[in-house]
Amino acid sequence: MYTRSIEKFQSEIDAGAEMPEELDPHLRSLWLGRRGDWEGSHDLANELSSPLGSWIHAWLHRVEGDLPNANYWYRLADRAPAEGDLEAEWRALVGAALASDA
Repeated sequence: MYTRSIEKFQSEIDAGAEMPEELDPHLRSLWLGRRGDWEGSHDLANELSSPLGSWIHAWLHRVEGDLPNANYWYRLADRAPAEGDLEAEWRALVGAALASDA
C-alpha cells in the first residue's frame, strides 16, 4: 500500500524520483501522466475498468485536447465533464486514487 499525501506524491514526481513498485495501476497512470508520458499513462488507463480509471482516461483526453473523447469517458465514470484547471483535476484524481488504495 502506498500511503503518501497528494503533496508527497506530486513532489516525488516533480523531483524526478523513480516510480515506486507498490503503486496500483491508477496511481501509476497518474504518475506517468504527470511526467508527460501520455502514451504510457493512456496504455495503463486502457486497462482500468473502474469508474476511477474512466475518470483518469477522461482527464488524459482533456490533456490531449480531445474533448468529445474526454466527455465519453466522463460519462463512463458517471461524472460531469470537467471544465476547470487540468492541474486541479489531476490533484483530485490523485486524492481519489490514494483514498481507494487505502
